Amino acid sequence: MTVVCLASYFKGNEFLRQLRVRGCRVVLVIKEKLRDEEWARDSIDEVLTVPNGANADVFVEVVSEFARHNRVDRIVALEEYDVMHAAMIREHLRIPGMGTTTARLFRDKLAMRVKAFEAGIRVPDFVHVLNYDEIRGYMASVPAPWVLKPRSDVSAVGIQKLHDAELVWRAIDALDARPVVTERSTHYLLERFVPGDVFHVDSLVENGDVVFAGVNRYWRPPMEVAHQGGVFLTNTVRRGSDEERQLLEMNRALLKTLGFVRGATHAEFIRSADGEFHFLEVAGRVGGAYITDSLEAATGVNVWREWANLEIGRGEVPYDLPPQRADYAGVVLALARQEWPDTSAYTEPEIVHRPSKRHHVALIVASHDYDRVQHLLGEYARRFEDDFLAVLPPMDRTPQ
Repeated sequence: MTVVCLASYFKGNEFLRQLRVRGCRVVLVIKEKLRDEEWARDSIDEVLTVPNGANADVFVEVVSEFARHNRVDRIVALEEYDVMHAAMIREHLRIPGMGTTTARLFRDKLAMRVKAFEAGIRVPDFVHVLNYDEIRGYMASVPAPWVLKPRSDVSAVGIQKLHDAELVWRAIDALDARPVVTERSTHYLLERFVPGDVFHVDSLVENGDVVFAGVNRYWRPPMEVAHQGGVFLTNTVRRGSDEERQLLEMNRALLKTLGFVRGATHAEFIRSADGEFHFLEVAGRVGGAYITDSLEAATGVNVWREWANLEIGRGEVPYDLPPQRADYAGVVLALARQEWPDTSAYTEPEIVHRPSKRHHVALIVASHDYDRVQHLLGEYARRFEDDFLAVLPPMDRTPQ
């Protein structure tokens, strides 16, 4: 079986290695800037490159040229920016898998909100930044502050929090002055700002059913970390808690509504002051920021490897999830002043992984005890601020 994997950013080595373990021929399609990254080269049969600014048509053409002399069985997007590219290649080559209609629901924040709202899933009040009368009516009926969000960017890139109508109109004018058409205001939505705790549910799905899911809570909303800097933390919620039960059910309903059939997803929800959960966004990919390492530390399930198994089987071979643990784990992560931060002074036995990445510092901790994980994460966050923390200005768009 030949599996073509798209990666516009460096990630997914565990996926590539599992494909090789299962006997697949592995082809990796990357941008030129990623040539020298530490890919799992012993698991890759061929690397195809595209220019750094390549659009979807270039990806389609490169894979099509490869397919002239090679059978292609699967197309996989390892990164969120490649979800639509992969869908377009599948449709062009007529390869089974998620097509563009469904893929758009996992890339376009407006599309996913409309679909969820129509299915009765709670979302913050929103409006497409398109019709001026509708925007005026929205701001007259929904109290400020509002959040101006790009429909197709990732994380908190490009998000603005606005406190009055005049600022909204100024922001729209500034967007419409951009030379790139896809960065202008019609590619944005305006949403009610909902203060509260943000949670994420990371899932594996097979034949439309969620076969694995982990519920975690961010200590600070990702938008706040992205805009203000500081330490990023997330950890497993209490097993059997009401919040875990509600989020697992909401996540299942969401993925069923959006028609997700197979693969990995990362969904985010916020709990408002009245205790109600609202859907924020979902991606058809593995969660970033070492969330997969934390999930594995808590459950024993490696989401990258199991996703590879799902893609290979594709419903034709019965899938059995590995045995799971019900421990607790968490991530503490920050930008670092040092090029290669030294965490050797952090010696607690609950540290199960010390990721290494230039100008980043991170620790993964795990324990049978929820309170112990909470304590360690809080302590490490304070120490990270003194020992390592660096802060950079927020990005208003993702570099290509």
